[in-house]
Amino acid sequence: MTTPELQTPDAASAKVAGGALLIDVRSAAGRASAGEIPGATLADRDNLDALFGPSDNPAITLDTPVVIVCGSINGSGPVAEALAARGYTDVSHVDGGFPAWKEAGLPATEAEPSAAP
Repeated sequence: MTTPELQTPDAASAKVAGGALLIDVRSAAGRASAGEIPGATLADRDNLDALFGPSDNPAITLDTPVVIVCGSINGSGPVAEALAARGYTDVSHVDGGFPAWKEAGLPATEAEPSAAP
């Protein structure tokens, strides 16, 4: 199994610009309260089969570069490891999660006004 790579937001953004699939595994409430990354694919971290298909019949080819973002590495790390365990060979996740992505000045929407704390 390939070990997922923990990347800085800038490195992850460059990987996405090069064609990697950016997957946001935060909850709908998490995205509403913090903002979103335009163009990111949304996935339920507790139901990876919905996006990736079953392990024995993947919907996305195993050599597709994938970048996972969550609210922190505590959310993205397990998802990245689960994808690597399924056979994905180019998996990384964002160090610091969405807050670090946004702080780096990378594309992100603002939180929904009604969802802000």
